[in-house]
Amino acid sequence: MGGPHGHQLHFHGHSRVHRAPAHLKILALLAFMLVVVATPRGWYPLYGGHLAALVTVVLLSRVPPVYLLKRMVVEVPFVFFAILLPFVATGPRTEFLGLTVSESGLHAGAALLAKATLGVLASLTLAATTEPQDLLAGLARLRMPVLLVQIMGFMVRYLEVVTDELRRMRIARESRGFTARNPRHWPVLARSFGALFIRSFERGERVHLAMLSRGYTGKMPT
Repeated sequence: MGGPHGHQLHFHGHSRVHRAPAHLKILALLAFMLVVVATPRGWYPLYGGHLAALVTVVLLSRVPPVYLLKRMVVEVPFVFFAILLPFVATGPRTEFLGLTVSESGLHAGAALLAKATLGVLASLTLAATTEPQDLLAGLARLRMPVLLVQIMGFMVRYLEVVTDELRRMRIARESRGFTARNPRHWPVLARSFGALFIRSFERGERVHLAMLSRGYTGKMPT
C-alpha cells in the first residue's frame, strides 16, 4: 500500500514509473520541459496535449492526484504574477470576463501559467516516483559534475535538519507569547532567519572539517 516514505516529496510505490531508471526519468523530464518552453503562447490545444501526456504518467505512477496538488502550492508566486500581467502590460486592450486588460499581457499570463503548472507538476511527479538517493545516482550517471551531485546530496540530507530547527525556533517564539500578526513583527522574523542562517553555516563548517579529518579529498572515502 502506497504512502509517504523517505523524503517528504517521495510517494512510496511499485509502479512502472517508480521502477524506471532514474537517469531516464531525468532525461524525460528535461525533454518534456524543453518542449513545453518552446511551445509558442496561444497554442492552447498543444498545452492541453502536454497536460494529457503528463496526467497519463501520473495515472501510471499510481500517485494520488491530491498528493501532488497539495504540493503545488510552490506555484503560487507564478500564479500571482500571471494574474497580474494582463493588468500591467501595455499594448492593445481587450475585454476579458468584463474587464479591460492588455491583449498581449493576457496571452503572456496564460502562457506563463500553463508552463509553470506543467513544469511544477512534472517535477513533482519525478520527485514523487524517485527516491532522493536514486535521483542523485541518476545525475551522477548522466555525468553531472561530482561536486554538484555532492552539494545536492548534502542539501537533501540536511534540509529536514534545518526545517526541524526552524520549527523549534517557532515553538520557542510562541512559548514566549510572540505571534507574527502584522508587518511590525517582520524584524523579529528576520532576526530568526538570520540566526538560522548562521547556525546552518556553522553546522556546514563543522561537517566539512569532520569530512576532512576522515580523508575527504573531493571524493567520498570508501
